[in-house]
Amino acid sequence: MDAKDGRRSDLREWRRLQAFRLRERGWGRRDVAAAMDVSERSVSHWDAVARVGGPLALLSSPIPGRPPVLSPEQRRMIPEFLWHGAEAYGFRGSVWTCARIAKVIEEEFGVAYDKGHVSRLLKQLRWTRVPSANRIFQF
Repeated sequence: MDAKDGRRSDLREWRRLQAFRLRERGWGRRDVAAAMDVSERSVSHWDAVARVGGPLALLSSPIPGRPPVLSPEQRRMIPEFLWHGAEAYGFRGSVWTCARIAKVIEEEFGVAYDKGHVSRLLKQLRWTRVPSANRIFQF
C-alpha cells in the first residue's frame, strides 16, 4: 500500500469512528450522514458493525490477498537471473520486457505470471524502467 492509499484508509476509518461517536451522542442517522457526507445506509451499516464488534470493528484492517506463489528467497533470485541478460535466456537482443521476465520466472520456478503482475513484482524489487528506453529495466 502506498502513502496515498494509507491516507485514504485513515480518512475512511476516522469518518466511521466519528459517525459512531456522533451516534453515541444521540445524533440521528440522517444528521450523521449529512455531517459526514455519507449515505444513511452507510451510517446504518456502521451502527450494525459497532453493535456486533464494538467500535474497534470500525477500524481499518488489511484486505487479505492471495498468498504469494514465490517464496521471498525466490523473489530475491530474480535480479540475479536478469543480470545474465536477455540473450542468456534465448531472447534476441538485450531488452528485458515484462513478458520476457514472466517467461524467465516460468522457466526457473514453474510459475506463470501475467506481465502486469511482473511489473508490480519488479517495482517491489526496486527495478525501474530506464527513461530513454521504454522497456529496459535496471537495478
